Amino acid sequence: MAKKYFGTDGIRGKVGEYPITADFMLKLGWATGRVFTREGSGFVLVGKDTRISGYMFESALEAGLSAAGVDTRMLGPMPTPGVAYLTRTLRAKAGIVISASHNPYYDNGIKFFSVNGTKLPDEVEFEIERYLDTPMTTVESARLGKVKRVSDAAGRYIEFCKATVPPQLEFKGLRIVIDCANGATYHIAPHVFSEVGAEVVTVAATPDGLNINDECGATCPQNLSDKVLEYRADVGISLDGDGDRLIMVDHKGEIVDGDELIYIIAKSRRDENKLQGPVVGTLMSNLGMEHALKAMGVELMRANVGDRYVMELLGEKKGIIGGEGSGHIICLDKTTTGDGIVAALQVLAEVRRTGKTLHDLKKGMKKYPQVLINVRSERKIKIDEHDGIKKAVDTVEKKLGDKGRVLLRASGTEPLIRVMVEGVDEDDVNKYANQLANDVRKAIAS
Repeated sequence: MAKKYFGTDGIRGKVGEYPITADFMLKLGWATGRVFTREGSGFVLVGKDTRISGYMFESALEAGLSAAGVDTRMLGPMPTPGVAYLTRTLRAKAGIVISASHNPYYDNGIKFFSVNGTKLPDEVEFEIERYLDTPMTTVESARLGKVKRVSDAAGRYIEFCKATVPPQLEFKGLRIVIDCANGATYHIAPHVFSEVGAEVVTVAATPDGLNINDECGATCPQNLSDKVLEYRADVGISLDGDGDRLIMVDHKGEIVDGDELIYIIAKSRRDENKLQGPVVGTLMSNLGMEHALKAMGVELMRANVGDRYVMELLGEKKGIIGGEGSGHIICLDKTTTGDGIVAALQVLAEVRRTGKTLHDLKKGMKKYPQVLINVRSERKIKIDEHDGIKKAVDTVEKKLGDKGRVLLRASGTEPLIRVMVEGVDEDDVNKYANQLANDVRKAIAS
């Protein structure tokens, strides 16, 4: 059964358009309270990123939770992984994050964490949706929920992040430029890296409610590249608006994406005999990462696109390292969810452990050219059952052989078929991607 409100990562959309409205958030707070407090007393944590609509939705959720008889602990601006950590360590019934991650300020959304600091299972999301479709009630006045603010939330999370690398590792002498995307890490990331000894230059750390992810952060790393060269830094760290994505830049100004960072962290764990299970990527993970991991005896398993699915497969296969090229990086030996600051610390620890630069560490993986073309399809097409499309894919796959791969998938949010081709030779990849996209257009039209 399809969910009515929840997507792959909570509920998200444009502010003012249903369901991202104040009245819906009031009802969502109430529904969440009903689901999470049936077992007795407890409280729910609420954190947010820096977009202006966070104030409105914070108040609405607080009112809904109170109406359900649930106490609330407000965290203020806090990275998504910070909320996950605090939900677990403060023994909250649940954690709520008001954020649209890497989206612009006019979007917003809600993410949830369980008492264990993990994303909610499907059955809990279905139960919240069931309450959303029932009339809202209010407990008697004596049982209304109360609200407090967690005054030391940022400090608690800063100390946790620092503790994910060995205390004997010395980061003194490293000059780091940190791009906080004018988001939830603005008051946390600079402290973490300076307190482990690095010299820190901070950019995009003056949020005004409207500039989150605006030509900065993990979705726009070229700006960070320019700053790394300008300040002659050893490395650049680019986070997104809610701090769960990481893209890095080496001292030459070259961008190091999520796939390359996952490879570096996995190799570090393997070299120290600490790697468990396979590494988990997605259908979009670069073939170069798969080949580089295979060369050192490590299996890459591919989940559907989305960090939720990466997490599920890691749990099923008892792995500890996974993520996406977009920068969601999961280190389950350190925390319970994707965390940009924690992942960056693991990479810097490997820089220090080996004495190599980030530029040298990424050389172990050759990133293959990858071309993605979106083909518009106004009608729903079952790709696997369309003979014309299957034939076109088979033709390209035979030409690529074991030196490339093809992926076709329908978009979950737009009327598009995404055509992806990657391989060793860039000219071949471009040629076959365009050829396949044209064949898909003809097949759709026929």
